[in-house]
Amino acid sequence: MFLSVFEMFKVGIGPSSSHTMGPMVAAARFLDRMRAEPFRYAGLRGSLHGSLAFTGVGHATDRATILGLAGFLPETYDHDRAEATLAQIRESHTIAPPGLPEMKFNPKEDLIFDFGPNLPGHANGMILMATDAQGDVLLQETYYSIGGGFVMTEAELAAGKASDEGPPVPYPFKTAAEMLDMAERSGKTIAEMKRANEIARRGHEGLRTGIARIWQAMNDCIERGLEAEGTLPGGLGVKRRAKGIRDALLAERGTNLTAPHKINDWMSAYAMAVNEENAAGGQVVTAPTNGAAGVVPAVIRYWLDHVPGAHEGQVEEFLLTAAAIGGLVKFNASISGAEAGCQAEVGSAAAMAAAGLCAVLGGTAQQIENAAEIALEHHLGMTCDPVRGLVQVPCIERNGLGAIKAVSAASLALRGDGTHFVPLDACIETMRQTGHDMSEKYKETSLGGLAVNIPNC
Repeated sequence: MFLSVFEMFKVGIGPSSSHTMGPMVAAARFLDRMRAEPFRYAGLRGSLHGSLAFTGVGHATDRATILGLAGFLPETYDHDRAEATLAQIRESHTIAPPGLPEMKFNPKEDLIFDFGPNLPGHANGMILMATDAQGDVLLQETYYSIGGGFVMTEAELAAGKASDEGPPVPYPFKTAAEMLDMAERSGKTIAEMKRANEIARRGHEGLRTGIARIWQAMNDCIERGLEAEGTLPGGLGVKRRAKGIRDALLAERGTNLTAPHKINDWMSAYAMAVNEENAAGGQVVTAPTNGAAGVVPAVIRYWLDHVPGAHEGQVEEFLLTAAAIGGLVKFNASISGAEAGCQAEVGSAAAMAAAGLCAVLGGTAQQIENAAEIALEHHLGMTCDPVRGLVQVPCIERNGLGAIKAVSAASLALRGDGTHFVPLDACIETMRQTGHDMSEKYKETSLGGLAVNIPNC
């Protein structure tokens, strides 16, 4: 099993990796299929199912799908051009993807929110169709957005785990037990093994520049969020708070208001800055998802800004270690809130961040595995119940608390010798089982939890 650090950490747009980035990627894949076929297309249609339907409007799924069918991609997204394109499509009821003819497409009629039963493969399902002049379907494909911006077709999902294509890697591990065994036999750290695997696929320079770009995008997102003010879009009237918290903390420095526990407020400010940017549709990095994008960068900033001896030269070690843990969670359970609740998103992010922090603080492979397990274990059972389908309440604050738990988990692990009662593999499997048993109304449908129990929702 090999999942690249650049698959786990992807630069994209908010508010959701599964509901915004995934559908945009699926639409791009469908356009590629259309271009490869000899048909004469005259129209496009689509339908959104399961969580993509129930919380699609709040997560901008319709918007993302339309823009994807117009040729937009998350990594090259241009907001102003997107707005102009959407306006043109809504006015003309036509769409003109690059390399294809202009086709009929009325957003209000040709993109359907289907609130019936989920499609069989996953809670995030969508069907895209290309038609001829009579409206008959020439080409159709079912896609599943399985979390973190990852997309699979119905056939790919039915075939089981996605195949690993590319040159062999020197340290292929698919469980934490295998990872620890390889670390012990090789004498390498988790980050060193992950680095060797990445270099086998991408080369030294590709890894170095790619990691630098990921951290730059993460840190830029924090900085934008710490400077932004106002109210988030969507109708809930949620005010941006990260800047106010940061400003208050700076004003209290050196006064009798300073207290050690305020480090938690710094972590929350960093994490909330990211998720406020995400909620506003800004550029974020999946870590492993958009809804949990604030945890990992917040812990890195906490470490860089507040821990003596920290330096940016170790950010690569942090992110490689975090990606190794994230890959284990994704391969053996889920990082999708629609599939397993928020334990799969913020819980996974906290495990990744705890592992990364433990690594750069000098933890052994066993302590790193322990840190990840502690962080994930104490998110087990967490539901995904976004109010009004928006990635705002409770999502933004939840990232702050996820970062705090990650730091505590790393600290606890470093206080021990790496031996512990619950293996990470057992915790990941427990998360998978818990997600399977969880009621659908608590898995990103906004049909339960806070989404139905606060006023004016």
